[in-house]
Amino acid sequence: MKSTVSAREMLRLYRTMVTVRKFETLAGELFAAGKIPGFIHLSIGQEASSVGVCSVLRPDDYIATTHRGHGHVIAKGGDLKKMIAELIGRKTGYCKGKGGSMHIADFSLGILGANGVVGGGFPIIVGAGLSVKLRHTDQVAVCFFGDGASNRGTFHEAMNMASIWKLPILFVCENNCYASTTPTTYACSVTSIATRAAGYNIPGVSVDGNDILTVREAAGRAVDRARRGDGPTLLENKTYRRRGHFEGDPQKYRTQAEVAEWEKNDPLLRFASVLKKKKLLIGEKEKEIQEQVERELKEAVAFAEQSEWPNPEEALEDMFINP
Repeated sequence: MKSTVSAREMLRLYRTMVTVRKFETLAGELFAAGKIPGFIHLSIGQEASSVGVCSVLRPDDYIATTHRGHGHVIAKGGDLKKMIAELIGRKTGYCKGKGGSMHIADFSLGILGANGVVGGGFPIIVGAGLSVKLRHTDQVAVCFFGDGASNRGTFHEAMNMASIWKLPILFVCENNCYASTTPTTYACSVTSIATRAAGYNIPGVSVDGNDILTVREAAGRAVDRARRGDGPTLLENKTYRRRGHFEGDPQKYRTQAEVAEWEKNDPLLRFASVLKKKKLLIGEKEKEIQEQVERELKEAVAFAEQSEWPNPEEALEDMFINP
């Protein structure tokens, strides 16, 4: 798939990556300013994974994401205004301001929800994959998760069930080197999460998760396989989160020298370099893209801040389908 990406698509991929990066940076600033309650977990440094995978999906395909899921939602087509409104707790947010960062969902886009529970997306995506098979459609269901979640029981249960039923699922491990504060090198029995696929008789692929075209190519093959009815794939995108586990994390478990070294492998800078060599990001094009995204985010913040707060009595609404 890498060799067939058009110039227009490459620029779209870059713009989406820029949107994710700037959204996450803005979210960090809003949190520091006291405008976002609770915790937020940013995915700065992981943009190639979210954008690369979602770029090969259709609007009717499903994704289940994580506590670090803003990038996945944006890459799947999420509304920036509704996202910011949800983060700052306003009624116009995706969940009417009652879910926050870790519970953004948009069923119309196939976004089945972020999840505050590590490994919580696996049962959801197996259900989505089973529904696809029972309805005889060619949709695909994608479950994003971190390296830490690969040690949870739900991971193994989901992989086994998806394998025996040949469900159209792509399991995407964003191996960012740390499960909260614990290094993957300590907590995992394998050096590559992808090798665990062998235990469930499905393909396991490990790629450079900071190279968007490589991610897109691997995800495209897995998605095509799933659409054909050949079953699930485990894709490991090896990447790195540049910020702490959560905003405010003292990060005593790693050195700044390590972070600085990974900054040299920045997925945006790497892709920008590719585009410049192809003469696609020349002249004012890069600046134009940056400014367009900044305008959209500014408008999203204005929309959110002008929106109403939810009323206290609305706290118990929407909890039951038939109250």
